[in-house]
Amino acid sequence: MTTAPLDLPYLRAYAPALQAQAHALLAQGQLGALLQRKYPEGHAVRSDKALYDYAQEFKARHLRNAGTVNKVLFDSKIQVVRHALGLHTHRTRVQGGRLAARHEIRVAALFKQTPDEFLRMIVVHELAHLREKDHGKAFYQLCTHMEPQYHQFEFDLRLYLTHLDAGGELLW
Repeated sequence: MTTAPLDLPYLRAYAPALQAQAHALLAQGQLGALLQRKYPEGHAVRSDKALYDYAQEFKARHLRNAGTVNKVLFDSKIQVVRHALGLHTHRTRVQGGRLAARHEIRVAALFKQTPDEFLRMIVVHELAHLREKDHGKAFYQLCTHMEPQYHQFEFDLRLYLTHLDAGGELLW
């Protein structure tokens, strides 16, 4: 009797062949080891201030004319289980006779201890929302402009979340 393949919620949008490879690595207990070989070290961004500076550096390099980011922080309330890795919020308020926009970026606290590439992918994704609100072609072009390996890092991050979802331990 064969068992049904494990559902891989973080990889549903990927080709069945990639899902099968991930499932095989998971079944062999090799997924975590593969990720650790590929990304041996975690990043050094540990505080909200350091995360703000990290995001501002990307914004200054790639999105000079985009809106001001007022706050960037790690948020322990973001549920990665609900497929949110980070959040970009935008509020408009009336101040006197003009409108003032306020942008905040929140990154799930789980990503305090991951490789720099994973954190970079999330920050780039949330910064791209300053220009493009929806996840369309222009949005992903902007993401790959800011980080050319965006899609690879996103896939590897989803592999890591799959590893954790299957009961694997934190790797970094």
